[in-house]
Amino acid sequence: MINTYSPAYSLFMDESPTPAAPKIRYPSPPAGLRWLRWQLRLKWTVAPALAFRQAWKLFVTPRRLPLKAWEAPALAGARRRTVAAGSVAVYEWGPVAAPAVLLVHGWEHRASFWRAWVAPLVAAGYRVVALDGPAHGASSGRQVTLTDFGGAVQAVVDTLGAVRGIVAHSFGAASVAGLPVRLPAGAALPRLVLISAPVGPRVVAERFAEFLHLPHGMVARFAAHIEQNTGRPADSFAVAAAGPGTGAEQVLVLHDEADEIIPFAESRQIVAAWPGAVLHATRGLGHNRILRDAGVVQLAVAFIG
Repeated sequence: MINTYSPAYSLFMDESPTPAAPKIRYPSPPAGLRWLRWQLRLKWTVAPALAFRQAWKLFVTPRRLPLKAWEAPALAGARRRTVAAGSVAVYEWGPVAAPAVLLVHGWEHRASFWRAWVAPLVAAGYRVVALDGPAHGASSGRQVTLTDFGGAVQAVVDTLGAVRGIVAHSFGAASVAGLPVRLPAGAALPRLVLISAPVGPRVVAERFAEFLHLPHGMVARFAAHIEQNTGRPADSFAVAAAGPGTGAEQVLVLHDEADEIIPFAESRQIVAAWPGAVLHATRGLGHNRILRDAGVVQLAVAFIG
């Protein structure tokens, strides 16, 4: 499995349909990947601290991917503003006075990736709000951590007034639940939808180290670095550990059984540890196509109610 927190997972992967049976994607890894692995292993041998700094930089640096043809039309009807001193781009659709549903994208995605969700949520009577997370889309920055991303989401939430629900995908789900993001004045969040969520940062770091053929000691350095910079143990950011702090009254967890990026088993772990959370499994949609599936959107809109 590959780490969706990091650009490494997608440097050498496409988004082809999920196969009926497992396949070997790279019998011979691309030259760029082989070079990166060799370089990091060598640095780890002679200068572990230097190797860690390079690995961490890769871990927290999303690529600014070229815009796809459908993205501009997806945002064409949105009202636009910024929050957090102008650094975070925000897009809104639907009645200004209606309760908000906030959409939080994943790693290397943008607000436009929620295009399949806007019309159904507006039709259901909601004000739809989406953001470009830090270092993504039209928002500023080059690097972003889980706490940076979650902090940007919190800054948007604080401007929204009444919020009916939050829908978050992958890294966005980890940020919303792991911070956790809360409504102002301790208000309860009526609905929370987590899609393709990783169970926690330690497991993600393990996949990252495995993908780059780094020793397990790198994971311990990741955990120590997180604690040093946040004052919290890395495991305290796990979705089920921190997520109940969102105050969500009802939680729906959506995950595809054949997700190649975040294993389906992680959502099982989340639901098992989060009282009242409900898991809905999909088949054949993978990690990203689940966002575009009409059935998934319909299910989530009905859940938000």
